[in-house]
This record gives sequence, C-alpha cells and structure tokens, in this order.
Amino acid sequence: MIEGLPYEPRPGQDRLIRFIADALELGRHSVIESGTGTGKTVSSLAATVPFAKRNGKRIVYLTRTKSQQKQVLNELREMSSVIDVFGVAIQGRSISTCPRMSEDPNLRNGSPEEMSRLCSHLKSKKGGGGCRYYDSICNMDVDVYVDDLLDRRLDPESFMEQCLDDGLCPYEMMKAAVPFADVVAAPYTFIVLPYIRERFLEWMNCTIEDTIIVVDEAHNLPDYLRESFTSEYHVHSLNSVQKEAEIEGDPLVANGITVTDVVEAMRICFLEANMEYLHDVDGLIPFGFLQEVLMGELHVTSPIISNICKSMSELGEIIRERKKSEHKLPRSYIGNLGDFLTFWTMCDDASYVRLINGGEDHSLEAYCMDPYEAAEPFRDCFASIHMSGTLEPIPDYILELGLNRCKHASFPSPFDPENLLTLYADDVTTRHTDLQVDPDNIDRIADHIVSLVNGVGRNTAVFFPSYDMMERFIIKGLPGRLEGDVFSERKGMTQIELMDTVDTFRSSVGGILFAVTGGRISEGLDFPSRDLELAIIVGLPYQRPSAKKDALMRYCQYRFDSGWDHVVKAPMIRKMRQARGRLIRSESDRGVAVVLDNRVTQIPGFDAILSDNPVRDCNLFFDGVMLPSDFAVRARMAQ
Repeated sequence: MIEGLPYEPRPGQDRLIRFIADALELGRHSVIESGTGTGKTVSSLAATVPFAKRNGKRIVYLTRTKSQQKQVLNELREMSSVIDVFGVAIQGRSISTCPRMSEDPNLRNGSPEEMSRLCSHLKSKKGGGGCRYYDSICNMDVDVYVDDLLDRRLDPESFMEQCLDDGLCPYEMMKAAVPFADVVAAPYTFIVLPYIRERFLEWMNCTIEDTIIVVDEAHNLPDYLRESFTSEYHVHSLNSVQKEAEIEGDPLVANGITVTDVVEAMRICFLEANMEYLHDVDGLIPFGFLQEVLMGELHVTSPIISNICKSMSELGEIIRERKKSEHKLPRSYIGNLGDFLTFWTMCDDASYVRLINGGEDHSLEAYCMDPYEAAEPFRDCFASIHMSGTLEPIPDYILELGLNRCKHASFPSPFDPENLLTLYADDVTTRHTDLQVDPDNIDRIADHIVSLVNGVGRNTAVFFPSYDMMERFIIKGLPGRLEGDVFSERKGMTQIELMDTVDTFRSSVGGILFAVTGGRISEGLDFPSRDLELAIIVGLPYQRPSAKKDALMRYCQYRFDSGWDHVVKAPMIRKMRQARGRLIRSESDRGVAVVLDNRVTQIPGFDAILSDNPVRDCNLFFDGVMLPSDFAVRARMAQ
C-alpha cells in the first residue's frame, strides 16, 4: 500500500505518485499529462499530503468548478482512513456563500472585491447595525464549531447549508476553517489575483513559499491568467457613468472639464474606433489612439488626460467609501472608467494588444497576451503540480509560465482501448469556406445527428463547436426530430442551472444533451456507465478568425516559433479530446464518439475510423459484434 493512498493502486498509478513525490523531494514543479483513469486527484493528494505534513507545508488545490472541489474533499475523506488529514473547500463571495447578498437584490450583482469592501465595513460595526450573520459568529466559540464541522467531513454544499441553518455566514466560517486544513480546495482566483491571494494566505497563516499548489485541468491555466490580467470596458457602461455624474452634480475632473465631458469624449472614441478599426468581430487599435481622441475632444494635453484619469479614480474611491458607510454596494461607475483608462494607458505595449470588440455592446479591451507575470505565484511557491489529460505540447506550457525548476511526464490511461470507438463521417464539415459553397452541409449534419440519436437509442451528447452553431441547428428544428428528451447547455447558465440540467440528463433514458466543445460540460464533468454512451462531435472547434487571435498568433510565433500550432491547433485538439473523454470514466465504461467532420484526420493520435454507416457501426460495437481493433482492420482493408 502506498502511503496516503486509500485504495489498491491502478496500473501505473504508483508510477504517477512516485513521480510527483520525487519532484517534491527535489523542490521542483511537476507538469503532467495524465490520461483518463489514472486517478489524477487522489494520486496528487497521495503524493503531496505525506510530504506536506512531514515538511510543514500547506496544500492549495485549485479547481475550476464546485464539483471538482467536492471530488477533492471526497478523496481526502477516504484518505483519512490511512493518514491524518483535514481538507476544506472555499469559494468566493456569492449568493450561495453570503446570506446578505441572497437577501438584498441590490447586492446580488456585486463583484467579489465590492462585497469584500462592504463586508469589511459591516464587520467593523460589530453588534451595532452591521451584519447579524457575522455578529453571531463573534458570540460563539468558533474553533469548537469548526472542529465539529471538520470532524463530520461535510462536503462544501453541506458545510454551507449547516452554517445557514445555524444563522452563521458560510463565507466567514469557511475562512475560519482554513487555518485548520492541510488541504484547501479553492478556485484559481484565490491564487491568481494579487489582492485575493494576499488575504487568502493571511487566512492560511502561511507564505506563498510554504505552499504546494496543485492545478487541476491545468490546460485552462494560461488562458485564465491572460484573462485575469486583461481589462475590458463596454460602451453601455457609459450610461451608468452619466447617471452617476448627474447624481453627484457632474463633478469637475480638470479645469473646466466635467465627468459628462469625459463621457461624451469616450462616446466619440467608441464611434471612431468602430468606424476605423472594427472588422467583423474585432479590430486592433493603435497604441495612442484613445489618448489622441480624448485630447482632441477635450482640448487638453497628454499630461492632463493622465490627471483626469487619476481624478476620476479618486472620485470613485470617495463615492465607494460613502456608499459603504450607507451599507450599499460600494460601486462607482465614474471610478471604474477612471481605473480602466489608467490601465489602458499604462499597460505594457510589448505584451498587451488593444482592441475594439463588436457585438451589441461594443467594448474596448486591453488584452494580455503573456501569462508570465500572472504566473508568478506558481513559480514562487515551494512546488506546483500541473495536471491535465490534455496538456501537450508540454514544453510550451512550461515556457509560458516560466517554470524553470520543473519535471514533466505523460502517463497513459490504464483503461482498455477496446472500450472506446471513434468514428467519423467524410461527407460533412463545418469549415467556413465549405459551408459557404455547400450550404447542404448543415442539412447533412442534421440528418447524421437524427439517424444516430434515433437509431442507436442511448444517452447521447451532441457537442457543437460554438453556441452560435448550436442555435443554428435548434432554429432549424433539430430537437423536434429527435426521439428523446433534449437538454441544452446555454451561454451564461449559473452553476446550479447547469448541474440541474446535467443531473436530469444523467437520469434520463435515451436523453440528448446539447453542449459546446470546450464548454463546461465537455471539461471536468463525469458521465459514468450508461449516463453517456454516445458522443456526437459536430465539426472541429477552431477559433473564429479575429484580430485578437491573429495578434496572439504573432506573439506566440515570436515566443515559441509556433503561432498557429500554439493558438489554434493545440487548443482545438484539447477540446476534441476533452469532449470525447466524457465517455470513458471507469474501467467498465464503453462508448462511441462520432465526429461529423472529414478534417478529423488532421488530428494526430485521435485515430478516428471512417464509417460509411455510423448507425450500423455504433450498434455493432454496442452489441459486442465488433471491437475498435476490428473496425480499424476493416478500414485498412478498405483502403
């Protein structure tokens, strides 16, 4: 039995655990591509927990979703039978963790930073008109209460429900539990954003150098880091600035210049950017464009523009403080505009690109192309473990994050490859140019989906390359042609809505789930046994052409000498592998993936087999008549 592992190891699992443990002993980072079935979560914990307890380190396990947090705590619960270990999960302020937000409609759309400001103020008024949920905590023995909750090893939802039942703030109680924990499961944000990371480490009572950071679904981390250091401002937000200016008496922000003057100048900026630089979905804006338009419209010099930005930010801080004292959401639209303009004019021109984005609500965006600066905590910690089933090319990942003292390896799935069949149809594609010259492509794709769903009759997920493409098929009446209940992943769904949809689909018989390749359903969710047996992947999820994508390609060509592969091809392959990976989650799972795009042969190692009758071949597989190796032999003989 491996120390810390509560089960008999799966084939190859002992090798994965030893790899991580050896890297920890050397104080090095680990970057691991590990196939489905290797038990990445429990393996990383079995390697890190014994080491951390011997060496006085704390483990931060970063996840994207609450369901992944729950899995971490479930594994720790099992591990506690063989090693003394406590784990807690913490989440940001939201309606589910802050009862004040759930009770007050005016607070429900508050950002974590705004709620943090308000909560700090309310807590300072302890017992005198502050927050009754926090006041209740102050009148009890917190250590005893937390000890009891930890002894019961509650999952995150049960932990929060218990706190609410007892009239306590779940968020504050999660914070109170953190110092007791050997392992803290947290969202990426808690380490990536500096102002949150500083407080989080204070709660843990340790430094970043004393942490071991585990990154689940690490293939998402570089883009997450880019987005976290990106700033965007929407044209409709100017209406809110205007309203706030009217309420505040339209304050001066420079000699003879009011907030309203700046708003009107910004409207001209948006208008000219749209006319001169917007092409299709977005467009690049020259470095000095915004400043030049503002100077021309306001008749001032560049230093005065900088002072105006500073004045608006300072005015915003005054407004936030006043609202906070009134127990209101400490938000200032004037301050937000000042902060954005300051960021826009100050961000590094070498690693940022400035854009105008189209759509119903145009936006200006200062997009961070280089995640290196944001990855600093992953370099400064004692060691980090980065894991994913789809992480290739690993050397590019290591270079992007600057992980100098690093070991990396790939571990194949231990599951029988004969349990997964991958087919493709060669009469369809979603290539943009082909759709233009052959519009019947869409009808043929729809016919394939209908025949597969109705002819195979098993729980099926249909993965579309985008929400727009999914909507296109829905409008054409695809759901009405399918024999079974249809469930859909929608853009902007809350986590609760998403999981309710997924759980209902899982419990259905012959249900159909519409989802997006690269969306939340295609990554990180398990569909064991007959919950999902057929995956139809519509097209290859290449990114839509855009100025942002082209700029990032040029940057990555300079950094890695592989712009197209890094920005376009590798993410597409990851999304395809992640979607197909929903089918096989245990040794006994069997499933078929059917790719409706003849370009799938361009994906190395995907090994899709051409089928002239996908319905027939799916049923031959599920009936046990033919194995994937038999289909491969048949395909070779047909060539």
